[in-house]
Amino acid sequence: VATLDAVENVSIKVGGKGALEVAITERMPALVWRRGEELDLLDKTGRRVAKILTRADRPDLPVIAGEGANLAAAEALEIVAAAGPVQPRLRGLIRMGERRWDLVLDRNQRILLPAHEPVRALERLLALDKAEDLMNRDILTVDLRNQQRPTLRLAPAALREMRRAMGIVTVENDL
Repeated sequence: VATLDAVENVSIKVGGKGALEVAITERMPALVWRRGEELDLLDKTGRRVAKILTRADRPDLPVIAGEGANLAAAEALEIVAAAGPVQPRLRGLIRMGERRWDLVLDRNQRILLPAHEPVRALERLLALDKAEDLMNRDILTVDLRNQQRPTLRLAPAALREMRRAMGIVTVENDL
């Protein structure tokens, strides 16, 4: 029984009248790990709990993907907890290069988090979002990997409009 994925701990003792008592502690699913077409439930430490067939089986759990994502499950859960205001828009986290995370939101927005102190970087972005309503704008990517120089990537229509407003003429604008 102790070798089953869903079992965290087993204790066995002989009770009164020689009855064998087995107490099992189950692993509690905390994340869905997408590996290609496969979906596994992971506990908070990244240990596999079970396999699921579709995402709809556990829509209540955040999704992680990427090589080594299971090894950084605890960090992923910290990031999800810190996501606060954007959590309803959160689609999942992707482990990049087995060293850092990308937060994927609806509308194809991505937040590229740094390898070190990703929660702190996300909290700074959320403070800026609260003040400037940043994440509701026409932005594709917010790159926070360089603390000294966060970078925004605008959607094509927003970029054209910005260039037009600044008087920058490009071949695209002229067509």
